[in-house]
Amino acid sequence: MLVRTLIAPVKRFLMILSFSLSLSLSVCVLPEAPLDTPESNALLRTDDLPAFEELTPEKCYMGMGKLALEYEAGVWSVEEKIKKNQEAINFSNIIESLEVLDAPLSIAWSNVKTLYTVKNNEMTTSSYRRIHERARKARVHKFQSLPIYHACKDILLNEEGLNEAQQRVLRKYLLEARLNGIELSPDKRKSFTHTLNKLEQQKAQFRKKVDESSNRFAYRIYDPLVLKQFPEDLKSNMSSGRANYNEGPWDVTLQPHVYHKFLEYCPDPALRQNTWRAYNMRASNHLSEEVNNSLHITEIRSLRHEQANIIGYENFAQMSMETKMAGSVENVFSMITSIMAKSGEVQEKEIDSLQQFAAAGGHFGDLEPWDIAYWRRKQKRNLYNFEESQHKEFFPFDHVFGSLLEHCSQLFNISFEELEYGQVSTWHQDVRFFNILDSDGSYLASFYLDPYKRTEEKLYTSTTQAWMLGCRNRSDIAKTSPISTLVFNFTPPTEEFNNCLLTFSEVQILLKKFGHALQHLLTRVPYSEASGLTNIEWDAVEVCANFMQYWLYDPSTLQRISCHYESGLPLSGSSIKDIIASQNHMAAYDLCNELYLSHLDLQLHISNDFWFDITKELYSKYKPFKIDKYHAQPCSFTEIMTDIWGSAYYSSTWAKMLAADAIQTYNESTEDDVDDIGQRFRDTFLSLGGGCHPSEVFRRFRGRDPSPEALLTLHDINTTTGSS
Repeated sequence: MLVRTLIAPVKRFLMILSFSLSLSLSVCVLPEAPLDTPESNALLRTDDLPAFEELTPEKCYMGMGKLALEYEAGVWSVEEKIKKNQEAINFSNIIESLEVLDAPLSIAWSNVKTLYTVKNNEMTTSSYRRIHERARKARVHKFQSLPIYHACKDILLNEEGLNEAQQRVLRKYLLEARLNGIELSPDKRKSFTHTLNKLEQQKAQFRKKVDESSNRFAYRIYDPLVLKQFPEDLKSNMSSGRANYNEGPWDVTLQPHVYHKFLEYCPDPALRQNTWRAYNMRASNHLSEEVNNSLHITEIRSLRHEQANIIGYENFAQMSMETKMAGSVENVFSMITSIMAKSGEVQEKEIDSLQQFAAAGGHFGDLEPWDIAYWRRKQKRNLYNFEESQHKEFFPFDHVFGSLLEHCSQLFNISFEELEYGQVSTWHQDVRFFNILDSDGSYLASFYLDPYKRTEEKLYTSTTQAWMLGCRNRSDIAKTSPISTLVFNFTPPTEEFNNCLLTFSEVQILLKKFGHALQHLLTRVPYSEASGLTNIEWDAVEVCANFMQYWLYDPSTLQRISCHYESGLPLSGSSIKDIIASQNHMAAYDLCNELYLSHLDLQLHISNDFWFDITKELYSKYKPFKIDKYHAQPCSFTEIMTDIWGSAYYSSTWAKMLAADAIQTYNESTEDDVDDIGQRFRDTFLSLGGGCHPSEVFRRFRGRDPSPEALLTLHDINTTTGSS
């Protein structure tokens, strides 16, 4: 859960917990501030690049405490200004004052997040949680303030000459406050707070039971023949503590970094079935009542419905659409229906093709859900000669990253300047620092690059191994320029082998995270509350990330970034063709699964029907199998039940639809248009950030509303050939 706070918006639901108290106070009594100064504590030097080598958990804790108190006092001062002088209520006096107040706290908080990610051995999870919670509580106060709320309403209604970005900032303040119940009567506010408290308790129980049931399962393998085709990293992850992971025994667990690859490589269908069922019946009544989440699903759905009703929405899904580009549940269902109409038919062809391939390979009977990953990997290798690590020698990190910078320079008319080691304070000798310059040589932004795995230091989870951290937002008022940190866990060079070779999936991760960084770094919005990735509707946050990743479907781009680490030769034309085709292998099957989960998520938050009845009905519409008698996936669906994606799971597919439509522009144009398209993408998606609604951003780039056709075309999903 904590890792997600690095990349996700602060959960607004937690903002309520002290809401009633904050509104009823008439006297502000501040505790004594820590004695730290910028000279004694580097965290407080927010006007310059951070001196990471001086930061310690203790200094971070003390520094954040001081900044939080100063921030809260500053917000209180703005509130007093509003109360005493109504004529002083304008954008400059109120919002820009808050903008200046926000900069030191946000910058320091971001530096602590960076330290937590790259020095997790020193800045532990427990240490970070305390600091994070203190900063969060301070920063949300402005969204809980009645004086500031009413001032924002007055400014938006009465102040003339507000530009687009200013209006977006004001609407953000108003929406955040309204979703947190600021307009409620005292009695309703009390009920609202009580509902959210109960909801957090239910979510915590749900999460705990998923973890407990996941950890209960373990199956030990003693026969090395079962692991004959397993990749080295999988054998290492399954090793039972021995120094030599080839000696065994090996443990099958339900941890994501083991479970998914195990299904891909395990040749024994009985073992696959056992593992798949264990994973899909986690936290259900098929195990035991003490870890059964069925009741918690019912309670979470009911409490979210109550939460939405109290502040005036028909259901939780409708409330969720307030922060989404889609705007309505009907628009999301329209996308799902449109994509499913073609993907469903192609999915059937893919499964038929896989069934024939598996039968020829010795599989008896119909394919079951636990067979798909194993046989699709083998079919993918047969069709395209593709294994995940096969082309590593053509993707040395230094060449790939250098080529990526060249590619972005040409696309967006910018340049990159790397500073020599020692010119900037960093946390490790492998960390590199870059400035980004505009076409006229003027400074735009900077970023840190930390590419290599450090097992004892870096944060590394089974689900996330790479991060883009926004260290500093652009704010013309506070005079801050954008800075970000890119953190990866690629295998570092050694004395014996002085190269870092990337798998193709690692190349995809690199481009995706760099797309995120570019949107943060190239923003032109002058207010931190709407610059870069801030204030972008949730279902549009991933557009630039996917846009950059989709360049790997372009043959010339693949040729440019590939270079054999010894010969220097790029990938051959046939290899490039196979890599592109392999990305679309069983794409319809994957897309149908995402559509199923998206529909399931929304339906669970709209309907009052029992969760399994909803699951069973939708499963038959999207899946090519009969639902297994042990299937209870919603009982462990943490993404929508405990994380931030309740009624928002569709966001990933929505963003991919937008990105595919955007990249399709290049396929429709001539070579002479490429520079203009790149500049237009920079002037819209990369520049406007959260300062313009993403629907309008897309229209300014594409000249129309988005269509799902480009996503289907990108993945070669059509009713004639399919994508197998």
